[in-house]
Amino acid sequence: MAEVSTPASSALGPDRPQGDLAAAQLGIEPVPSHHRVLGFLDVFVLWADLGVGLLVLLAGTYLVPGLSFGGAIAAIVLGTLIGVLLLGMAGAVGSARGVTAMVALRPSFGVRGSYVPSIVNVVQLVGWGAFEVIFMGQASARLATPILGPNTYPLFAVLWAGVVILMGLGGPLVVVRQWLEKAGIWIVLVTAVWMLVYAATHLDLGAAVARPGDGSLTFAQGIDLVVVMPVSWLPIVGDFNRFARNTRSAFWGTVIGYGVTNIGFYALGVVLALYLPQGDLVGSILAIAFGAAGLVLLLGDESDNAFADIYSAAMSVKNIRPGLPTRWLVAAIGAVALGIALTVDLGQYQSFLYFVGALFVPLYGVLFADYFLLKRGRRTTADYYPDEATSGEVSLPAFVAWGVGIAAYWAVITYAPWLGGTLPSLAASLLVYLVLGRRR
Repeated sequence: MAEVSTPASSALGPDRPQGDLAAAQLGIEPVPSHHRVLGFLDVFVLWADLGVGLLVLLAGTYLVPGLSFGGAIAAIVLGTLIGVLLLGMAGAVGSARGVTAMVALRPSFGVRGSYVPSIVNVVQLVGWGAFEVIFMGQASARLATPILGPNTYPLFAVLWAGVVILMGLGGPLVVVRQWLEKAGIWIVLVTAVWMLVYAATHLDLGAAVARPGDGSLTFAQGIDLVVVMPVSWLPIVGDFNRFARNTRSAFWGTVIGYGVTNIGFYALGVVLALYLPQGDLVGSILAIAFGAAGLVLLLGDESDNAFADIYSAAMSVKNIRPGLPTRWLVAAIGAVALGIALTVDLGQYQSFLYFVGALFVPLYGVLFADYFLLKRGRRTTADYYPDEATSGEVSLPAFVAWGVGIAAYWAVITYAPWLGGTLPSLAASLLVYLVLGRRR
């Protein structure tokens, strides 16, 4: 892994908040040294926070009763380890040169070629952002019903979308250093303690451990369902880790921070699914499991996830149209996510998770083959920002490898679901690009 460091002395001085706010205006150009200020603890806090959320709880509920309690926990641990290693590697590519996630794809796909994954990424990020707004709006409406009456979801959806847009206008450094480190991480800790106390005092964990699975989900499918959550952040991680001082702190901060909270919240989702009423599972998680206090804590943390989606969607658009102003893009994308949140339900959420995995796991198989194996981290800034004569290139080998990986994913989950699609699709795209990329 190539190591690129920024001396601590280059960090901003007394005017740090103002400098952090200025970083929100950066586009897809390499992050200058005075904005590369996030150390290990900063990155750890960011990704530990992004690993917490109501959507993670919901994803955990899909593991049972298909798997036994022990099988579900094993799938969570193994799936998380696979996912966070991929996530850390993707973040290392961005932190090495201070480039965004979509710009990092340019050397392997070509500048014009990187437009395709950028468009796909915008679609999935707007979808994730809308899901977050839906959850926050629904939860807030349930809390407010005794006071404001029913049918307040649209009001709270608009309110939370506004909060998310304001966070996007502040930018990554403001959110990490002025919100997450001063308040957000403490909310995460209090939430975790609250949930542990609730589980210990209200649930029969012994009965949960002894409960067998019904076989409707294989162990490999369970791993896929866990891997997909960290994998969904692959096309985002570079947008934030590019502000890191060096690749080592970015890698380990991402792996450890996200890994710990992802395991914890998936496991909690499993426990909740075994005990809460199945007829209204989402409503049970939101309104029953932890009461008003626990729900308020979760809501205080959930907006950070939606912020990451909206901000990174803007960065993906700017890979195609660099001249568009960042803050206007953030506002516009937030408005689109709100529009979806007001008109779409969560009925197809599980299918959406599998769709994300099918697209982005093989995409990053191409990137890893190119950056770590063929080039061994020896990429220069010119590779990401070529001159006009080569900026229109499209890499056919990259698209062939990506297509083979997608086909492998769907073939495996259709004809050999017991195998799981994540690792076969990653291996397929990586190996195909290694062969075609060497010839290229």
